[in-house]
Amino acid sequence: MQIDDVDRALLALLREDARAPTAELARRLGLSRTTVTSRLQRLEAAKVVVGYTVRLAGAVESALVRAHVTVACHPKASAGVEAALRRIPEVRQLHSVSGPFDMIAVVAAPSIAELDTLIDRIGALDGVERTTSSILLSTRIDR
Repeated sequence: MQIDDVDRALLALLREDARAPTAELARRLGLSRTTVTSRLQRLEAAKVVVGYTVRLAGAVESALVRAHVTVACHPKASAGVEAALRRIPEVRQLHSVSGPFDMIAVVAAPSIAELDTLIDRIGALDGVERTTSSILLSTRIDR
């Protein structure tokens, strides 16, 4: 599917506020509501837009202890480890990477103690060989 400049502008507005009313999106883009609605439907049908999400307020998000947990898996165990990590709600993102580790999980927990328990839980998953974690101190850029 071809994504044009209008689609890119629409996607940028949705990144700012995925709940913005179609009328507001249309006003900001200088288009009709019908045009915006049809573009959204087309982007969803083509699986360009695959969902909408919630972003927590800065105070709520900053109260969480966040970390990057690098995960090394036993050979051929990546699919099982990924499936297990998908079932852990504290895992916010999971990236496959090159190098000495197979994945990086971005996690968030309410406290250091709960983060410690979470990292132990990840390390105990079948197929996980070893983990290393880095606690995030601050976010300098968030786009």
